[in-house]
Amino acid sequence: MDINEMTDMTKAEKAYDGDQIQVLEGLEAVRKRPGMYIGSTGPRGLHHLVYEIVDNAIDEALAGFCDKIDVRLLPGNVVYVSDNGRGIPVGVQHKTGLPAVTVVFTILHAGGKFGGGSYKVSGGLHGVGASVVNALSTWLEVEVVSEGILYFQRFERGKAVTELENRGPAPEGRTRGTVVRFQADPEIFKETTVYEYDVLQKRLREQAFLNAGVNIQLTDQRPPEDRPESEQDREIPYANTYCYEGGVSSFVEYINTTKSADVIHPDVIHFAAAAEDGNSTAEIAMQYTDSYQEQILSFANNIHTTDGGTHEDGFKRSLTRVMNDYARKYNILKENDKNLSGEDVREGLTCIISVKLKEAQFEGQTKAKLGNTEMSSLVSSMVYKNMMAYLEENPATARTIFDKALSASRAREAARKARDLARRKNALESTTLPGKLADCQSRDVEETEIYIVEGDSAGGSAKGGRDRKFQAILPLWGKMLNVEKARLDKVYSNEKLMPVVMALGTGIGEDFDLSKLRYGKIIIMADADVDGSHIRTLLLTFFFRFMRPLVEEGHVYLAQPPLFRITKGKRHYYAFSDPQRDQIMAELGSGYEIQRYKGLGEMDSEQLWETTMNPETRTMRRVEVEDAIEADEVFTVLMGDKVEPRRDFIMKRAKEANWDV
Repeated sequence: MDINEMTDMTKAEKAYDGDQIQVLEGLEAVRKRPGMYIGSTGPRGLHHLVYEIVDNAIDEALAGFCDKIDVRLLPGNVVYVSDNGRGIPVGVQHKTGLPAVTVVFTILHAGGKFGGGSYKVSGGLHGVGASVVNALSTWLEVEVVSEGILYFQRFERGKAVTELENRGPAPEGRTRGTVVRFQADPEIFKETTVYEYDVLQKRLREQAFLNAGVNIQLTDQRPPEDRPESEQDREIPYANTYCYEGGVSSFVEYINTTKSADVIHPDVIHFAAAAEDGNSTAEIAMQYTDSYQEQILSFANNIHTTDGGTHEDGFKRSLTRVMNDYARKYNILKENDKNLSGEDVREGLTCIISVKLKEAQFEGQTKAKLGNTEMSSLVSSMVYKNMMAYLEENPATARTIFDKALSASRAREAARKARDLARRKNALESTTLPGKLADCQSRDVEETEIYIVEGDSAGGSAKGGRDRKFQAILPLWGKMLNVEKARLDKVYSNEKLMPVVMALGTGIGEDFDLSKLRYGKIIIMADADVDGSHIRTLLLTFFFRFMRPLVEEGHVYLAQPPLFRITKGKRHYYAFSDPQRDQIMAELGSGYEIQRYKGLGEMDSEQLWETTMNPETRTMRRVEVEDAIEADEVFTVLMGDKVEPRRDFIMKRAKEANWDV
């Protein structure tokens, strides 16, 4: 059975009426503990409200009944979501005696996904979406067009304030579908109720890629004052439409274009399969680039499984096996050659794995990892059969891919030798710590910090000003290796980076072990100039590529030293930005002196401690990787070989930059 046949089955004469909506429990305590349902009440949780409503429309698309979704941001940060699906049922749900649409928006764990066969596959299996959005909104309105009649109901803070109203014949052109309008409650979302267009855009583009042929439109109709500062200069309305007939293949092309990666074969390799019982499908698109990094994004029922799962494991295992079997069969690998490793065959690979299944089991509430064991064998057998056929039918492309994998294998072997040499060297030396490291006394990772400081002069001030009990100092000097353009073997032989690796104690690459981390906080302290920015970016690229868990687990920080010292009499004031400087100057009136710090070396030990190192008074910024695709794209563009994408990136963002002229 192929995917098209399965989709046709999902369109089968499945009833979707009031009794299909099953009630599991009442809506309780959502407003008291919103974080339990949407993760947080910050910006992430706010945007999650939109995703929940859009996901309901996507589920209709998955079932084969919807091909157009319209999302609008209206004045006052009101959200509007419409779809041309079947419309939420308006018939009475017999268990409650309420119309099914009312049940969906007022009772937790009510939905068409718990039984009855309305949905074969769906992203949301907890049934909390619509009711939670309603509970956390100041008001919400729903319109349903069913059999040519328009139905309307309004809710305020989760409670129905009108009955489900029959408003007569639907306006011309509206034959079916659902419209939801809501306004997030500022009592819940105290930090902000302002949506970021760019954040929503990213998610909706992703959904359009994963659901080939579905047209998703996003429009921002808000006035400038209702928009985030970075989006205020855009025209009104500002809109994008996403529809990709190529589906996940288009997704791969998009990623490789945004990363400005050179592909080593022109076509995207694509294959799909359906399980024999018709309850699941798998689809894969992949393409090799000249990059040294792999990028695999996996999805289950349109949910991004950031921690992978059985579908991703099945793919990796099968790809390694098929590549080695092909290489042996066609004598690319000789009898005495070692097999290629998984890392070798995936170097430079961009891949999207998308599975859709009836009973998706996720590990953990966040749905970050797929647990269905049957998906491993479905994906594995599909990849082996189709990839073997592809390689045999395209021998020139196969040769190009294997040249890349063999090169990776040789580099990995060189890295192993360099690593073994580094280990032997360390074993012969009295200490494995770098000579320039000024270590701290404590060994408690919960309290220890290491400052990675640019240059010896700043290092001297930092050593003098630190608290020896828990603060270590490691000075770096000169430009270090740009790891974006280097494999692991080059890192082991780099005298600038290895002191960092030795000091942290975790190892790098496949040897990385977070449990061996010697310092809980890794703080990059560089000058606020071009060279300092360069060093910061090089270090962050290094951490991101070879020690990523440090970033993901929140161990990496950027120190924020002051830019100015303003002195009046015997009192000193520090400013970390131009506006802060101007404010202090206005408050002091006159008779002050101002000093612009060009580098950390201009501060004495006491000043550096007071402004940048004292936990009581300092300002630091934690480095977070919110979005792996975006981070990967930025690192590749800024640190890669190509000039054009870097210039475009800089010009595009010049307006957002903080200039120091």
